[in-house]
Amino acid sequence: MAELLQSLSDSQLVARFQRRCGLYPAPPETPHEPPEGSGAPAPRPASRHTQAVNGKGGRNSAYPQPYAQKYTQKYIVKNYFYYYLFKFSAALGEEIFYITFLPFTHWNIDPYVTRRLIIIWVVIMYIGQVSKDILKWPRPSSPPVVKLEKRLADEFGMPSTHAMAATSISFTFLISAMDRYEYPFALGLMLAILFSTMVSLSRLYTGMHTVLDVIGGILISGLFIAVTYPAWNLIDHLESASLLFPICILVVPFFLCYNYPVSDNYTPTRADTTMILAAGAGVTIGFWVNPFFKLVSEPTESVIQSIPPLTTKMLVLGLTKFMVGIVVVFLVRQLMQNLSLQVLYSWFKVVTRNKEARRRLEIEVPYKFVTYSSVGICATVFVPMLHQFLGLL
Repeated sequence: MAELLQSLSDSQLVARFQRRCGLYPAPPETPHEPPEGSGAPAPRPASRHTQAVNGKGGRNSAYPQPYAQKYTQKYIVKNYFYYYLFKFSAALGEEIFYITFLPFTHWNIDPYVTRRLIIIWVVIMYIGQVSKDILKWPRPSSPPVVKLEKRLADEFGMPSTHAMAATSISFTFLISAMDRYEYPFALGLMLAILFSTMVSLSRLYTGMHTVLDVIGGILISGLFIAVTYPAWNLIDHLESASLLFPICILVVPFFLCYNYPVSDNYTPTRADTTMILAAGAGVTIGFWVNPFFKLVSEPTESVIQSIPPLTTKMLVLGLTKFMVGIVVVFLVRQLMQNLSLQVLYSWFKVVTRNKEARRRLEIEVPYKFVTYSSVGICATVFVPMLHQFLGLL
């Protein structure tokens, strides 16, 4: 068993997968010696602390030491189909996907499904993020692995939160939709497996995780879904919660973020965790508020519906609701980020636009929490109100 785990955590296994997909490290460049007597100094070899891991060899001044180790690493792509396929798949586990897809499901598909989807996703992501900083297992070593992402290069590896998120989103969506709609289950299962598989494989292709990290992430999500599924009905009755519920749903996540496991060097894990928990707190408050404003139609009984046919009118209406909603969400995110940072900079007497100050615990957690809890409330309360006002509901 120990030998199997050692094999699955071997960086060479990741490197072999990359080579099979046509991704190779570029051969090292030999510096040219200056002509004798020219007086020009000999070129100094590139330092691993002064170059980025984005394959372009550019400087990465946004991450001063001791935050990130940077690597002099260029790469060669021999198969662009796999390159763009896995780069796109990796983006399905990033903020831009969550902040667009999850609100889209609430506005256009089914709030009932979205409630389960977001709450399960938030809890699973918190487990994954905290596990990384408790276990502190390193990511694949480079070389031999080619690393295509620089922002996450200094986080720890086990488990893969991309794999966890993809598994939780796809299978929670699949299971929740079963309780609401009649559809070909085999097709839905294939799509769920395809989605989670592509995102998981992208973590190997980008050199961010070992095979063991990915398998661990999938197993944790699968186990969590299986164990908690009997209690999912509690998510469907948030409106019956106590009036103290909104206070608890803000205080508890904020406490968890502020007491996040301490790391020796700064990594974006705490910031990402704060964003996730804050967004989850915001949308949960929105779900609690919605019935009071009659912003969503709740199912009166357990009736399995057939999926309505996609018409031109429905498509135009859905795209209009999405465009209106996403513009408002991004505006609120920018506004609340600027306001919260200005207040915190003034309170702690920090120079405005000081990017280093943003990483301080007393600034990073409050500004991220205020920003993304506002985004969550906006997406689930104010955007539906706007849709209602514009006659889009």
